[in-house]
Parts: sequence; C-alpha cells; structure tokens
Amino acid sequence: MLFTKAGVGYTTSAMAASAYEVEIKSLLGNASAAEALKERMKTLHTDCVLRASFVQLNHYFEGGNPNDLAQRLAAYLPFDTAKELARLAREGTKVSVRTRGENGIASIVLKASVGSDTSENGVVRAEAQAPVEGFSLDALDAEALASGYRYQAKWSRARDEYSLGDASMCLDKNAGYGYLAEFEKVVDDVARAESARAELLSLMRELGVSELPQDRLERMFAFYNAHWPEYYGTDKIFVIN
Repeated sequence: MLFTKAGVGYTTSAMAASAYEVEIKSLLGNASAAEALKERMKTLHTDCVLRASFVQLNHYFEGGNPNDLAQRLAAYLPFDTAKELARLAREGTKVSVRTRGENGIASIVLKASVGSDTSENGVVRAEAQAPVEGFSLDALDAEALASGYRYQAKWSRARDEYSLGDASMCLDKNAGYGYLAEFEKVVDDVARAESARAELLSLMRELGVSELPQDRLERMFAFYNAHWPEYYGTDKIFVIN
C-alpha cells in the first residue's frame, strides 16, 4: 500500500485488538513507474515475495450512525468480532464506514481517526475489518443504507501485495488515481507509530519513491468523490496537483 496511516486491521473474522497499521502512500501515476518500482524492489530486497493479486471494490459511506450499523451486523458476526466492531464504533473519532468486495467476500470496514488525521486518509488510524458471512457486497451495502448512511463514492482497484521483511507494499492500479503504492508496518502500540513511519520513509527513499502529501491526497479524494461515476470500474485517471 502506498500511503500513510495506522489502524487496527482485521482481515479475518478473528479481530486482533491493540494492533496499529502504519501506511504511507506514494503516487506513481503510470505503468512504467510502477514497473520500475517493482524492479528496484526485487533487486534491493531479495526477500521480496508477491503474496497475492486481486481486484478490490470499496464503497464509501457518509451521514449515518456507526453504532446503529454495528448493532445491525452483530447477529451475522462472531461474538468477539461484533464486540470489537461495536467498541470502535462507540469510541472512535470521525468514524469512516465502507464496504469491501474481494475474491467474492464482502467485508465491513470501520476506520477511526487517531489525533488530528482524517479517518479516510489519515496518517494514523484505528481500523476494524471483518468479512460478513453469507452477504454479497450489495446486501452489505443495504445494511449500511438502512443505518442512515448514503453513498459517498465507489472505488475500484487491482492490487498486488508484497512482503518486504517486517514491512509490506501494495501496488495498486486505482480508478481515477492511476498507480499508487502503499508501504505498511503493523505495531502493537500507537507510541511506536512514528518510529515505524520513519522506517517506512527510509525504505521508500531507498526505493526512489516519495510520500504523497496529505493535502494533495485530500484534494484528489474530494475530486474523485465528486466525479466517481465517471471513474469507478474504469482505467480512466485524473491529475490533481
């Protein structure tokens, strides 16, 4: 992944509390820049491994109540998972809600701000993600809409996920944004987020890529949200400076 944030991340129904993911985004733009990054990474890091390749759909929502949504989904989730989702919905700041479709699995994703960051694109964030068994992406969307939410935007991307020792890198081809890289480390204490971020920035310098500034990312995010029907599910890109 190429952006910066930290969060409690869950990729299975078993949610691990007190884990924070620190991510930094880098905007690559075109395919040649993405290929150049892959070649540098494989040359400089012989432990680099491609873990997965997949297409992902992310539907963003706004305007609803995360507590209501957590309550609606509780019956369809394992007890510990439902409890952790409810905790983040209750205690999180500026909670961002999205649904995710990946390899035929629909998941609910809640992200909350840590500090002054936004929950959509912040540097440090808490995150809860869990698959909802038996639900399609459309059916999970319906639960969010029934909780008072409305669509903010729908996003699509193709992703290659690499491991780099104790870090990971996701190379994305995003509708609207073009090629984007996200570098990530997971820590068990939010106090370690800054040192993890410094390590990721050092890795990025070694690989010849730079961090996408948060103010530019926010402008890109706002533009996409205003025009997403033109880009969702397509290869079209835009440039926002």
